[in-house]
Amino acid sequence: MKARPSASPAASAQAAVTSARGAASSAQAFFGARPYLAASAVAAAALAVSALVNHRLAKKAERDNPPTGRFLVVDGVRLHYVEQGEGEPLVLLHGNGSMIQDFETSGLVAMAATRYRVIAFDRPGYGHSERPRSTIWTPQAQARLIREALVQLDVRRATILGHSWGASVAMSLALDHPELVGGLVLASGYYYPTVRADVVMLSGPAIPGFGDVIRYTISPILSRLMWPLFLAKIFGPASVPAKFGGFPKEMAFRPSQIRASAAESALMVPNAWSEHDRYGELAMPVAIVAGEEDRLIDIDHQSARLHRDVPHSSFHHVRGVGHMVHQNATKVVMAAIDEVAGSEKPKTKARTLRKAA
Repeated sequence: MKARPSASPAASAQAAVTSARGAASSAQAFFGARPYLAASAVAAAALAVSALVNHRLAKKAERDNPPTGRFLVVDGVRLHYVEQGEGEPLVLLHGNGSMIQDFETSGLVAMAATRYRVIAFDRPGYGHSERPRSTIWTPQAQARLIREALVQLDVRRATILGHSWGASVAMSLALDHPELVGGLVLASGYYYPTVRADVVMLSGPAIPGFGDVIRYTISPILSRLMWPLFLAKIFGPASVPAKFGGFPKEMAFRPSQIRASAAESALMVPNAWSEHDRYGELAMPVAIVAGEEDRLIDIDHQSARLHRDVPHSSFHHVRGVGHMVHQNATKVVMAAIDEVAGSEKPKTKARTLRKAA
């Protein structure tokens, strides 16, 4: 039996080209008859590429900004914190979307560490702290976590400062664990429920399923594009100080941190609704700090009202400063800390202050 002669290389190549053309023609005919499928395929491919790029950028951000502090594990949650100085404990809780470096770049950590034992946490989901999805991280849940962390650090009583969403956690610590809180400083906080359309828009990445897709694909891209506008809103009318250049913004664009931020946006109004009737229970010294021209929160409906509801509180409202009062008026915030910690006698009247670096 004779062997069948093999095809020449040229013939094999021609056959392959013909086959490829046939496949392309079939695909073109298929998708041409179903344009929506073609669009879906292109969109899916674009999302897949975007997710891959965002994942790599997130890992790069973590490599470029390694942990600068220590870790402890509380109820299975790994928390990152930095500690500086000696003296009475001072705990710093950052706002939504932020991390420890916000307080560090402001100069507040170094300033306070000259006379306090400063402990600043990356709250769950921010910086290098974990945020398990098995827990709804309300201010009350975070307050319990911070309390247990402080017990591990042998802190039984401390001055607590919270900025923005961190002020809600600080408030929960004071209301639910008053034995721990010797003094309370609330900066640029949101305390009373209002209608907030922006909250609805910002909460999208926290929605299971849909949110997981957009936070890995679209949200990091939009966050980078909107970063200059975001800074103008939270710092305005003051300028963004040069020292804030040390803030690792790429860490804030990670899908994991975007989800944490979105979840806290969704919880903001419900938490204020559930807690605002309890503010009269605060018995410790309370200092309220706010920029008079805050573009994110109406201080008349928030900080000023809280000052009225907590008669023994002091109210420091700073002219020419917006939401980032700890960055643009660091000395005012430091004075408020000293006030409630006992370095100065608390004042019960409102104080209008000029911008102080």
